[in-house]
Amino acid sequence: MTLIRPTAEAAGASGPTRRPAAGRAVALLVLVAVAALIPLLGPRSALDGTGEAAAPGVGGIALLRAALFAALCVPVGELFAARLARRVPGAPLEHAPRSWAPYAAAVGFVAALGLASVVATGNLLPHHLSDMDVGGLYQSRDGKLALLEVNAFLAAGLCALSWRPAAQVWPLAAVALAEALRAHPAPEHGPLVGSGLTLVHVTCAALWTGGLLHVLRMLRAWRASSEAADAAGAALLGLYARVAAVLFAALTATGVWSALRRMPPGTVLEQLTATSYGRTLLAKLVLVTAVAVLALLARLRLRRAADRLSACVPARAEVVALGLVVAVSGLLTALPLPIRWS
Repeated sequence: MTLIRPTAEAAGASGPTRRPAAGRAVALLVLVAVAALIPLLGPRSALDGTGEAAAPGVGGIALLRAALFAALCVPVGELFAARLARRVPGAPLEHAPRSWAPYAAAVGFVAALGLASVVATGNLLPHHLSDMDVGGLYQSRDGKLALLEVNAFLAAGLCALSWRPAAQVWPLAAVALAEALRAHPAPEHGPLVGSGLTLVHVTCAALWTGGLLHVLRMLRAWRASSEAADAAGAALLGLYARVAAVLFAALTATGVWSALRRMPPGTVLEQLTATSYGRTLLAKLVLVTAVAVLALLARLRLRRAADRLSACVPARAEVVALGLVVAVSGLLTALPLPIRWS
């Protein structure tokens, strides 16, 4: 009897914990599937009735771009959240969740490699290895930027596995810079201004999205280690919320400015419904508005609720919405640029 009882108790104790874990895994898979469908199926809806023509394979390119953005957000957020945690008194830093940075670097490397193969084929999806001109990548601006992203994710993965994972910040910064330069080629009017806006926008988005994801993972790990960690967790969430408010302001300012550079003020309202770029941008604005509402709700719970960690509920929904924003952003970069009507 004494041998059987502990086993039964252990099984009973492990039952309730396994179900939520399985539920979270299923929810994560569903979220990934939905986020993948947005860039794959979105071009058809965005282009319908606009008279615009997208490049072949735009859905696949959008999916690769969304995967690259997500792979950038995860390690940047881990570094950012870990830095915030070190400023919280009494934080159980020894109970940190397992890093996802090596996996994110692998995803980013594959996505960057796929995008480089597209550039090597003349911005078309390659069907055979013979279609790609790998040597030509070194002779074009887009090719060099694509190779920079491939090498940067490889370096970030090696740094994540090393004894100094904080060194990831340099290759990750190179990825953000390459994206900013890629989005604004030299023939564009004021390319340096556009690249600067995109660099700030991408950096703030990665800090906000990845930072919130890792903060919530840290809170879960801390709460599992000790009930006394609740106060430190609430303090960390409050600290993140204050920084996130600044990030949101910077995102809004750079996003609006960039949109007005793409679409002159007098044509914005018409292009939001008449062009594929405008329609996708409008969908992104709706999602960002939902994210802002959820962030505000979490902030109110942090200030007024008896259990300050109840703010994690809207914060989790905020992470889901931010994941959809990343997917829509990947689609936005693959669609034809809006028409600059005079």
